[in-house]
Amino acid sequence: MGTIYIIQEDAFIGKTDERLIVKLGKEKLIDVPLIKVEGIIILGRATISPAVVMELLERKISLTFLKKTGKYLGRLEPELTKNIFVRKSQWAAAGESSQAIHAVQGFVRGKLKNYRNTLLRRSRKYTELNLQDSITKIEQVIAPIDSKNSINSLRGLEGAGSAAYFGCFNQLINSNSGFSFQFRNRRPPTDPVNSLLSFGYALLRHDIQSAINIVGFDPYLGYLHVERYGRPSLAFDLMEEFRPIIVDAVVLSAINNKLLSCNDFTTEPLSKAVSLTPEGLKIFLRLYEQKKQSKFKHPVLKRQCTYQESFEIQARLLAKYLMEETDKYPPLVLK
Repeated sequence: MGTIYIIQEDAFIGKTDERLIVKLGKEKLIDVPLIKVEGIIILGRATISPAVVMELLERKISLTFLKKTGKYLGRLEPELTKNIFVRKSQWAAAGESSQAIHAVQGFVRGKLKNYRNTLLRRSRKYTELNLQDSITKIEQVIAPIDSKNSINSLRGLEGAGSAAYFGCFNQLINSNSGFSFQFRNRRPPTDPVNSLLSFGYALLRHDIQSAINIVGFDPYLGYLHVERYGRPSLAFDLMEEFRPIIVDAVVLSAINNKLLSCNDFTTEPLSKAVSLTPEGLKIFLRLYEQKKQSKFKHPVLKRQCTYQESFEIQARLLAKYLMEETDKYPPLVLK
């Protein structure tokens, strides 16, 4: 089952025996065994029974609250794992340590290589597109990563590579889809494509933060993203390599395969924030969950796994590196 998404306003979340029950009035919306639930995301307003809250904490199932737009509000999560050695190693590497720099090199390399590979796949499929300049720019940014010995310089490379990627993102969208992309905007997103990207990244944050909590990390201490009150910087760090292969892939599939149309979005009159309609939300959540449960061969473990499983795999690979059980952190790069 994976993650349960609750999008109906004023839904009630309760339990009967070992089953999670979601109702709207007298109508039963969801009835699943708790053993199959990996996380719950509430979009909007809902009521949750104290019995469910206790059950989620005991089963170490995270509960995240988002606005309908995908804006993060907060989360209920169980006690951190008792593996103090992971957090000790994480904190020992804080700052400009060689370990932190190596980890950031991995995050940036993984993200940019997945950007490049996305463009390469698209250019092979549609030879009429002019993506080579952007591919070259990203490759030029990737080349010096290993020689950079400061995190700020690596942040600069990440920014340059992202600018090259989003500079040609509109070419990844089929011209007959009814959608277009000019530039990345957020807080709030003011067009449908940016709305999907921001919403997808909010879902990804929930999944990555759940994975690093399972492994035993402190989610608020990162290396690529600077510390900021209330921001889970490590979750954002580990998200980087997954953005292109999870969220961007789902967004482009939804648009190019015409699973979503411009009628599936609404615009808030004052802020001009664009968000999905309830029906569009159901479609996108289904696509995102299908992507997470799809399988691929992990390049390090050399075995099949789901993308959902790979979140925890990458977090454990990072923990092994920081605890000096391995000599490097290998980001997830898919060709």
